[in-house]
Amino acid sequence: MRVNKSRILYIQKFLIEQTDEERHATVAEILAYLETIGITTSRHTIMREIEQLNESGIDIVCNTGKPNKYFIGERHFEMPELKLLVDAVRASRFIPTRKATTLVKKLSDFTSVHQSGELYRSLYTDKQTRSVGDKAYITVDLLHTAERTNKKIVYKYFEWGADKKKDYKHGRRDYFFSPYGLIWNNDRYYSVGWSDNHGKIITLRVDRIATPKLTDTQAEPRPKDFDMAFYAESVINMYDGIVRDVTLRCKNAMMKHIIDRFGEEVKTEILDAEHFAAYVCVPASPTFFAWVFTFRGGIKIIEPDDVLENYHDMLNSALS
Repeated sequence: MRVNKSRILYIQKFLIEQTDEERHATVAEILAYLETIGITTSRHTIMREIEQLNESGIDIVCNTGKPNKYFIGERHFEMPELKLLVDAVRASRFIPTRKATTLVKKLSDFTSVHQSGELYRSLYTDKQTRSVGDKAYITVDLLHTAERTNKKIVYKYFEWGADKKKDYKHGRRDYFFSPYGLIWNNDRYYSVGWSDNHGKIITLRVDRIATPKLTDTQAEPRPKDFDMAFYAESVINMYDGIVRDVTLRCKNAMMKHIIDRFGEEVKTEILDAEHFAAYVCVPASPTFFAWVFTFRGGIKIIEPDDVLENYHDMLNSALS
């Protein structure tokens, strides 16, 4: 009985690894494979067990002929889907190189050995530094666990000093944090939640969280009026600051940048043949001002007056 159970699993393994839409296997080839691992059986038994695999949900396609040929049809992932996932893993600087290699290998197991080579094709990525350790990767999992179990975490937080060494905030002080969710932005993870130490909702760069631990303390409940989608679009994209309604005067060529930043639903109005107005809700922060400055007059802040004045103050400070 044990041999019979092993046999049908080996038949499944052979078909998954060795066959696809372009490469089929005959019963004779399956018999030859089984013999290499010490299993002897008959053609009739092979055909019966292929039918049993089909009945169990494995999509084994039979091309009738002399002889019949079999291959795995529908899989968990189609090849275009696997290529997309592999590219995303390889392009992400957040995933450590060693972990990325492991993930690509696991994804390649979802197709035949013949097609898996297609997943290792050339992909250009920029040369910015890739993560070299698993700490941030593990921190993400811990944050998910904390959110799911409704528990606080305790951690330390650091910035980078001028000497390229970690500068721990407030002398390695412990911070207590109730995570509400994770945001992926610009190839980085951010955790949003309630900080006991700050007494408000804050955003943490996950790769700057040090020695995080799950506590047994109940997390602070998320405020009923807290909108994670709005937070992600505004605070993460433009960083922290007082959220304001701002009117921008833009040259027509700037529409693509306005939509890239604020989405297709952004409210706009044609002003004249060369300009349009964009009405946006953003944190009026230095990061927002820097984004406006990038376009060298193509996008200008029109109102409110105090936001425009703060923008001018920042420009004057940069020149002084």
